[in-house]
Amino acid sequence: MRPTGSQTSLREANRALTVEAVRRHGGITQVELAGATGLSPATVSNIVKELTAAGTLAVSYAVRNGRRAVQVTLARGNGLVVGMHVGTRHLRIALADPSSSIVAEHHMPLAPDHYADASLDRAAFLLDDLLDRVGADSGEVRGIGIAVPAPIDPETGHTAVPGLMRGWDGVDIAHAVQQRVGCPASAGNDATLAGVAEAHTGVARGIPNVLYLRASHGIGGVVVRGGTPQIGRRGAGGEIGHVSIDPDGPLCRCGNRGCLESFVGAAALTAQLPAAYSHLNYADIISEASAGDPLCGRIVADAGRHIGLALASANNLLDVDLIVVGGELAETRELLLSPVRHSFERNAFGAVGSAPAVVAGELGVRAPLHGAIGLAVSALAI
Repeated sequence: MRPTGSQTSLREANRALTVEAVRRHGGITQVELAGATGLSPATVSNIVKELTAAGTLAVSYAVRNGRRAVQVTLARGNGLVVGMHVGTRHLRIALADPSSSIVAEHHMPLAPDHYADASLDRAAFLLDDLLDRVGADSGEVRGIGIAVPAPIDPETGHTAVPGLMRGWDGVDIAHAVQQRVGCPASAGNDATLAGVAEAHTGVARGIPNVLYLRASHGIGGVVVRGGTPQIGRRGAGGEIGHVSIDPDGPLCRCGNRGCLESFVGAAALTAQLPAAYSHLNYADIISEASAGDPLCGRIVADAGRHIGLALASANNLLDVDLIVVGGELAETRELLLSPVRHSFERNAFGAVGSAPAVVAGELGVRAPLHGAIGLAVSALAI
């Protein structure tokens, strides 16, 4: 008897659940997989056999607590690539296959103003740990993409503007990673790579001209035309965070006054907190605003109005088809996006209703990681 539609749907859902659990853990035994998915051991065993035959999963045998165990990983027939996102306050790293499917990933916090040597040493250590988790070795890594929160000069490999990443000036980031890991590496701005990822596989896929803004600890952006980022002569194209919206405004870390980042970056938002809220950090503002706190909600809404003003000025020059807002601040969704749209529509050039839509990114805070993986894959000769 052929399976009914509901049985088929359940089987596909169980397969997807199994693959996602394997991807999340990197390497996991069948017994652990049953616990992680809530499926019965017999169901997991059958799914693993089916997906192994299909080339989706791979199995090996290991000894756990003195007993033989079936170790399950994602199949990787053409080697692996690595995506790294060295953010302002965190490090994310992922292994992926050349189709950009993530095999395993890990993240950890970083101290403020972390220095290049220590952070890249830590990234190399995490990579070794991930390779161990999936039963791979460094010889299977074919390329690495690194996302950092600053524009990268394509000629030197250094950050294009000194001072944006203290402790990283004068460092050829891709070369430094290549020395540590021993395989080809490429580096790019995290906002640029996030925008490209959204254009290729996220909310903006198929849209010809896209303006992406990443609202995180810093503010960055990129214009993506036909899937290609427009980064300019020094790699600094799209730096909307350093467009002045008030020439008499606060001093920005870039040395100018009134930059968008000086109004809506993490330091600017936390500086608005009154004494009773002084224990909160940037992440707390976002979570408290999402939970309904009126003061934090107002801070986010005011940030949205400033972002909308800057986006309107940018679009008056660029006339794009879609505007995408990503980064941690966009995790507040309509608390941010509603005032962004209102301010944008008030200040944009053109007839009412003719402005491009302003939407949240689909890939969330991991968009730069996806972009870094894409950067590594694009450098491969498959």
